[in-house]
Amino acid sequence: MTVTETTLAPAPTPSTADAADVCRSVPAGPPRPDGQDLYTISEVVDFTGLTAHTLRWYERIGLMPHIDRSHTGQRRYRNRDLRWLALVGKLRLTGMPVADMVRYAELVREGEHTFAERQDLLERTRRDVRTRIAELQDTLAVLDHKIDTYAGARRASERP
Repeated sequence: MTVTETTLAPAPTPSTADAADVCRSVPAGPPRPDGQDLYTISEVVDFTGLTAHTLRWYERIGLMPHIDRSHTGQRRYRNRDLRWLALVGKLRLTGMPVADMVRYAELVREGEHTFAERQDLLERTRRDVRTRIAELQDTLAVLDHKIDTYAGARRASERP
């Protein structure tokens, strides 16, 4: 993963979702400074809300870059991995299919010559998100209308 790629995600904000929410962002800022940032899988579970099973699965399907291992074989995550997981969480929230996320990760690993293809993939996802936002805004307008109708009816029935 390139340095550019690890900084693509905006600074994560604390989530109001419960710990079981797999799309939750990592806490704002890395917990430890670079160079002192070796995290166990349990710590990453605590930081991200993802399960250990999900983290291993991400690694197995190629969604996570190479994860360092200790001399005993334990996974050792770094701040760059936490930033990558924050980006993956945002991509999941967009509704991007896992296959597209894996393809994006492959393109990142392939290097800078894949910028155009990465941009295309993200632009397609942005179009899909904008379409969904428009659909949700239309749905919200219907709900607002119905709520206003019921509120008006209640006020009318309460008049003497």
